[in-house]
Amino acid sequence: MSEKRKAVRNHLAPPTVTTALQAALAQLQSAGIESPQLDARLLLQAVLGIDHSAIILASDRLLSEVEFLQFDKFIKRRQRREPVYRIIGQKEFWGVNLNISNAVLEPRADTECLVDAVLAYVDSHDRKGDPLRIADIGTGSGAIVLALLTELPNATAVASDISQAALRIAQANAKSNQLEKRILFLHGSYLEPLSGKYDLIVSNPPYIRSKDILDLEPEVRENDPAIALDGGVDGLDAYRRLLGDSSSRLEPGGRVFFEIGYDQADEVSDLASDNDWIAIKITKDYGGNDRVFGASR
Repeated sequence: MSEKRKAVRNHLAPPTVTTALQAALAQLQSAGIESPQLDARLLLQAVLGIDHSAIILASDRLLSEVEFLQFDKFIKRRQRREPVYRIIGQKEFWGVNLNISNAVLEPRADTECLVDAVLAYVDSHDRKGDPLRIADIGTGSGAIVLALLTELPNATAVASDISQAALRIAQANAKSNQLEKRILFLHGSYLEPLSGKYDLIVSNPPYIRSKDILDLEPEVRENDPAIALDGGVDGLDAYRRLLGDSSSRLEPGGRVFFEIGYDQADEVSDLASDNDWIAIKITKDYGGNDRVFGASR
């Protein structure tokens, strides 16, 4: 840095939390970010290592140069449409704190509906305390299976993924949440690496139609791994595999639960009926859209 630039910087007052947020808000608004105020606050909280209530109380706090430069880097990444939680590198799902990377889908609230549906089924059959065996297919960050293990204290699980990088993230998340002793991670495609039978088989598979990938928001299209999004020409490739392979892996009375696209309930249900699945049920998400498919043999 030139002496002149150093002199200019030295005469600039260090920004406060409030002034830094105001500047970031203007930057994100100019980039067309949908929730600029929230995103700026979350990124600054991450830089400072504080929560929402603390940042309100810290409105007059001066940022150090290191903090300001880190915040500025985060804001520039958000301007380029990188999602907030990918910038932070962590996201909470069902109360479980998860590390995420470009190797895994960012866990989303809609997927919590799958966890809800599984737990409602377990409760309705009075099996919450049973030693259930769970298989999570395409585990990604491990969000679904780790959420279920926190709620089902006597359950154990296996989790498969075709991506070694995703499995490393999921294993780290299991360890950081003290669940690693109750879960086995397996590398492979769909149910191929599994052995034995399971009471519950769950999955959030790729279900976007190939032609629709380019229409997704850049936060998704350019940051979530394509292998976790692309469900083939009609978006149903994964369900054909899952429904075809799961029947031989279910215990008597077992059940499968899959996340589906908002417009795929009829098609997935038809596939299931053609493969002799019964007790088919579709559960809606928090926005009222069809989101979770459940069935038994």
